[in-house]
Amino acid sequence: MPEHSIKLLAPPNNKLAKLVSEKLSTSVVPVELNHDSNQEILFSISESIRGQDVYILMPMSPLGINDRVLETLIMLDAARLASAATITAVVPYFPYVRQDKRERPRAPITAKLIADMLVSCGCKHVLTLELHAPQTQGFFNVPVDNLSMEPCIVDYLKENYGTNTSEVVIVSPDAAGAKRASNIADHLHYDVALIHRDREGSRFDNDSRLNLVGNVKKKDCIIIIDIVDTLVTVSKDAELLLEAGALSVIVVAAHGLVSDLTIKILIKSKLEMLVVTNSIVIESKLKKCSKLEILDISGVLAESIRRLHNGESIGLHLETI
Repeated sequence: MPEHSIKLLAPPNNKLAKLVSEKLSTSVVPVELNHDSNQEILFSISESIRGQDVYILMPMSPLGINDRVLETLIMLDAARLASAATITAVVPYFPYVRQDKRERPRAPITAKLIADMLVSCGCKHVLTLELHAPQTQGFFNVPVDNLSMEPCIVDYLKENYGTNTSEVVIVSPDAAGAKRASNIADHLHYDVALIHRDREGSRFDNDSRLNLVGNVKKKDCIIIIDIVDTLVTVSKDAELLLEAGALSVIVVAAHGLVSDLTIKILIKSKLEMLVVTNSIVIESKLKKCSKLEILDISGVLAESIRRLHNGESIGLHLETI
């Protein structure tokens, strides 16, 4: 058994942290996080964490990512100064993860900057979920566990669609996600389709020619993607699939940067449902659209924290596929 106990830190009234703490049979360490008159962040930890293993859980918000980043850095530094034995940053959605390379001349690599800041503030380990580019782990000089959302998706699809059916097809919206789609389809015995994008330029360019590889006629299509924001691109994918004879199209994403614009496009789109995890705080959007559903990842995070704390393999518990 480890010598130190788990100390879970998170901003006050954080729903994901509460769910994780319940699964770990512990409680979230009470903290004070406020803003003074000029909006500077005031933070303090309300109990001793000296010599303990600290896990700082920070779900992002689509409209306040920069504030969440700064709060995370301040919490890390506070834990370091409070003499925590180890400090792990649990960041389900890694901010600026799509800025992992220079898309244009004289542009920064902001994902590397975020990694450097986390480490400089005392982070000794990182738990994150479905990095947009797995090689982002190389930006750190501390261990990084990039957790997979595949077990959560498999459980969701098994519950809602069953297994061993030819009426469901898993769709990858690009070549990069083909392996993920194949893994999920193989486990559930579904068919697979791929949308090939003949795109010129960078990710800032929206124009591309779409080509469908695979049969979706008279089938329910499930698009699997890591990050969804405006839904402009995915809506076009749905139209392509429906034109090819699909009965319905839903999207399952690891991270939902859901804004009011996203909701507006979702309502008008031909998508039947958008399913995202609670890696990003979007509960307020549920009331605005019946086509939005949230998939809970607290179980994956809690079990990963438990295994990391006990020195067990995290990979083994995720190898359900």
